[in-house]
Amino acid sequence: MITARAAATFEPVGRSVAVARAFVRDTLHGWGFADVVDDAVVLTSELVTNAVVHAGTAADVQCLRYDTAVRVEVADHYPEREVPMQTRGRQFRETDNEGGRGLLLCAALASRWGVEYSGSGKHVWFQLDLPERPAGTHSAGPVLPAADLPVADERVRVAVVQVDRLGAITRWNDDAAELFGHAAADIVGKSLADLAAWPQTPGTGIGLVDALQLSRWEGTYGLRDGGGRVLPVYGSHLRVRDSAGEPSTVCLLVRADERAVLQSPSRGSNGTDAHASQRGKATDAFEVFIGSPAPDDLDGLLQRTVERARDMLDGDAAYLLLATDDETELEVRASTGLPSARQRFARVPVEAGTGRYGSARMPAVHEDLTAVPGAVPLLSGTGMRSVVTVPLKVEGRLTGSLGVAAEAPGRYSNQEALRLQFAADRIALAVESARLTELERLRRGSLSFLVEASDLLAGTLERDQTLALMAQMTVPTLASWCAVYTIAEQSEPELAFVLHEDEDRIDGIKALLQQVRPPEPDPTPGARIWTAPSDAAHSSALRASLRSLGVGAAAGARPASAPGIALATAAAVGGETVVLPLVARNRVIGLLTLGKPSDERFRQEILELAEDLSRRAALALDNARLYSERTAISQALQRSLLPPELPNIPNVEVEVVYRAAGEGNEVGGDFYDLFPIREGCWGFAIGDVCGTGPEAAAVTGLARHALRLLAREGFGGPAVLELLNAAILDEGARSRFLTLLYGELWPQEDGSAELRMVCAGHPLPLRLRPDGSVEPAAEPQPLLGVMDDLDLYEQSVVLDPGDVLLCVTDGVTERREGSRMLGDDGLADVLATCTGLTAGAVAARIQRAVERFAADAPSDDMAILAMRVPELLQP
Repeated sequence: MITARAAATFEPVGRSVAVARAFVRDTLHGWGFADVVDDAVVLTSELVTNAVVHAGTAADVQCLRYDTAVRVEVADHYPEREVPMQTRGRQFRETDNEGGRGLLLCAALASRWGVEYSGSGKHVWFQLDLPERPAGTHSAGPVLPAADLPVADERVRVAVVQVDRLGAITRWNDDAAELFGHAAADIVGKSLADLAAWPQTPGTGIGLVDALQLSRWEGTYGLRDGGGRVLPVYGSHLRVRDSAGEPSTVCLLVRADERAVLQSPSRGSNGTDAHASQRGKATDAFEVFIGSPAPDDLDGLLQRTVERARDMLDGDAAYLLLATDDETELEVRASTGLPSARQRFARVPVEAGTGRYGSARMPAVHEDLTAVPGAVPLLSGTGMRSVVTVPLKVEGRLTGSLGVAAEAPGRYSNQEALRLQFAADRIALAVESARLTELERLRRGSLSFLVEASDLLAGTLERDQTLALMAQMTVPTLASWCAVYTIAEQSEPELAFVLHEDEDRIDGIKALLQQVRPPEPDPTPGARIWTAPSDAAHSSALRASLRSLGVGAAAGARPASAPGIALATAAAVGGETVVLPLVARNRVIGLLTLGKPSDERFRQEILELAEDLSRRAALALDNARLYSERTAISQALQRSLLPPELPNIPNVEVEVVYRAAGEGNEVGGDFYDLFPIREGCWGFAIGDVCGTGPEAAAVTGLARHALRLLAREGFGGPAVLELLNAAILDEGARSRFLTLLYGELWPQEDGSAELRMVCAGHPLPLRLRPDGSVEPAAEPQPLLGVMDDLDLYEQSVVLDPGDVLLCVTDGVTERREGSRMLGDDGLADVLATCTGLTAGAVAARIQRAVERFAADAPSDDMAILAMRVPELLQP
């Protein structure tokens, strides 16, 4: 059931994505769903980008609250355009294509998601389940020492159950006996846990034993009655000391539907509770300053702090900075009365000079900032004249700085500094606790981000795809725009890829960066500031504005067009820009440039995450480079082992089909050749080296080149194979068995062709006659590479007009599907259907028959050589 709803519509412009993110973040924070805010904002960003950028329509965003989940729907008004879907294994095939990325994130992050269409548009939705809370808990107090527990009478007037420090029931009144059907005599002394049905999985949250140790607890659970049924009850537990001074717990229980009898009212605005009022103690100073209830998130706490500090000292502005882990810099995290968009995440050094007024570690009062220009850089150009700053410290360690400023000089003295320091001391621990909680959440998110990034980068060895992934992982998660430079050996950085969260800005940024000198390839780890893009963008926008006004234009020149593109580019790159080196194997192979729009800066945690990403991306990019180089070398070497184009033989048609097994292989253990020996004579060969891959290909090269050399030296077929056999055996451990069909082809004047062949352990060649009969054209003889002495002989066959000679390797005949094999008989049956076909058609039909024989792709090398003597033309 829907318990709350919030909706908003955003115009089809790039900046609407950021506004939509803020809308969802604020809505979920308002509902108290801080645990799922980050995932919801990331998914909303992607889906709104699809609507306003890719679909080009307004985006309707609706947040729905349920009891156990939150659902966000993003609708556009372009039903004709389908949501881009990408199948597994084809992600980011095109480097400039972002299609489907939002849906991939939905699949990875959301509990449920889907796409729905209507006549007026479509909407994509996702649902995030809320983390399970401690079951039944309404409110709880901390564990207190026994001396601090409130004193109660022996007889608890309104209590139902009293439990001792070990959890055993000590008192059970008449109302309890009537409610649960257990007499006091039967129940006293037993453990309350034996009766309770605690609605909580063990190990995942607070249990009954823990609840009984708290000073106060309220919530829902169940108790078993005399019949064994579980009766839902609402309980209020109070930890007290009995008359002997021993701690015990008083449990007030009513039926769950009567919980209003016991349910405690919400805490009042003055921040006091009943316990504090009973003891007459003052409200905690932290709550006096912050107010109640205190924000449960860091940003809310910091913003409340600066607002209360400003009000407390009647200032015009206030700000709060948090220290980095090494305490060398302070980062602006909250401000009021200042241009927060420009100042947020700005960093200033802790030690800005000598003396107390130059250090954030000591309170300081500046009566007039105009007397000391630059004393507080954060306030430069804001009109503030006087300022008081105090440190936030936890256990002597600097954790931040709080400042209040006024437009009038002389507003603050040491007395105001003492008041502000007192408030800072009250909130320092809470701020540090909230900061550590946020930092832990960010680190968990960072770890998840880096794991996913590593998986994506490891999934490709293509250089261009790696560059695209690097940019797409940073935008918009880490930055508003990104540029990747690559550096070849002894060369300048070259702009390789540019991406912006608004696709309309990519061309403008790319043109701007091509006009700017690339950053220096400094191998020093970490991010460094690069101001050239921002400076160039603002200069270009200024010149465009002046030209549009006719200032500086030549006489009679036409006015320049409106400077919209230049101004938009300046706004896109006008914020902070950082450069991170891509270092792999002790060499800078590229640069990763990240940028923010005008008046925005990077936070330190984002820069640290970007540095981790750059290290992984650099290694992936270098691996892609090495793979590309080695693949090019391998392919060049493999192509050198293939024969050149087939020669034209008079009155003989020849066709070859060749395929090597294995991804990226162009040459394997099977090979073929057809070459001229002398005038009127051509040699042909088809063979199979034992094994596949580079080792087999090496023997392939030896065999093919040796055949050509020996044949052209005048050796006959048997002598050629015997000498080749000796050469293979000379290879020693690198030798391989080799089956080979070698022959000489002699076209005859009467239109026939004479073949002289030696079949050394190879599948026998098949002869197809015009009448459809198929028969072997040679006899088997010993294979090569096994024995030193071979007694080979030559066989002659005459191909008449219309005859076909088919030669194949065992990759054809040994094609399998389970226990079935194509075999020699199956090949002969297929060949018998090829009467009247050309040599090319015969080879193609044999290839199709091999591929269709089994569902799986062929796993062995395959070579097919078909020779046909054309039929004589009738006069």
